[in-house]
Amino acid sequence: MTKTELVNAIAEKSELSKSDSEKALKAFVDTVTEVLQQGDKIAMVGFGTFSVGDRAARVGKNPQTGAAIDIPAAKVPKFKAGKALKDSVN
Repeated sequence: MTKTELVNAIAEKSELSKSDSEKALKAFVDTVTEVLQQGDKIAMVGFGTFSVGDRAARVGKNPQTGAAIDIPAAKVPKFKAGKALKDSVN
């Protein structure tokens, strides 16, 4: 599903205009991004939890040359699906 298809689906289910649905989706994405940048998490009961995880530094290999390269530590966004979401997919 593309962003446009998602906006159309939101507009249909919420009976909002497409422009209002796009604003709501943008506000959601912006808010999640800001919260994760601050290192906090968002827990939505039944849907899931957005959080920030730490990825340790490691040594990788260049696939073309086989040379070892150092990959630095990084913070990565994570999503853990809630029970209701898992159950609805299965």
